[in-house]
Amino acid sequence: MSEIKISAKKIITHLVLVFAAILILSFLFLKIFLPIYTNHGQTVSVPDLEGFEYNQLEAYLGARDLQFEVTLDSGYNAELKPLSVLKQNPRAGSKVKQGRKIYVTLNSQNAPIVRMPNLVNTLLKNAQETLGNMGLVRGEIIYVPDIGINVVLEQRYRGRNIPEGFEIPKGSQIDLVVGDGLGNQILDVPNLIGMDEVDAEFLILGSGLRLGRINYIETDSVPAGLILRQIPPPGAEVKTGEPIDIWISDIKNISRF
Repeated sequence: MSEIKISAKKIITHLVLVFAAILILSFLFLKIFLPIYTNHGQTVSVPDLEGFEYNQLEAYLGARDLQFEVTLDSGYNAELKPLSVLKQNPRAGSKVKQGRKIYVTLNSQNAPIVRMPNLVNTLLKNAQETLGNMGLVRGEIIYVPDIGINVVLEQRYRGRNIPEGFEIPKGSQIDLVVGDGLGNQILDVPNLIGMDEVDAEFLILGSGLRLGRINYIETDSVPAGLILRQIPPPGAEVKTGEPIDIWISDIKNISRF
């Protein structure tokens, strides 16, 4: 019986020693060997590379113990130089191990070709949004007489009127010829004197003109609400869409004693 107890104690002692050895080896592996092998705890912050030129990357990243690789993807930004960095992975500010490779996407040397959209007969605001979505730049806005206010009449590239589908480099500047809302048709100003405001406005709009400022004149000799004066005067020649200012009679308050 005593021999069995001695054998059991030896087995338990051996198990304890084996377990202790495993713990010690695990501790040494995790705290000493693994950190040395993986450079654990030695990290660097990824710099912001956007806008850097290709020939600057090797020296700049090498000084920070980092490497780089150019991806097969490409993009284009007209505001950046060719072969400058558009995107990077990991992103700027990330913590990485020393020697980590940073993947960069470069700006294309040649602008990609896009087809010109049709902006004619669209409002200027919508035309500008369309240009931005296509990667094109709105250039000069040229106003010309036309009754369509802020409506695009022509789309020009390098001084030439170009049609829909015309191929141009992305980032190109497009000039827009836009209506000023006035038109170039010459009209005679109608006579509004003596009319009431409602009839006068109806006649103004029907004549291709628009109602301008409304002023009031106090008087006790003319019924209220009648046109007493107008500028431009009756018979004057104006362009389509010009405003007509009117002066309307208003009853003068007379105190009685």
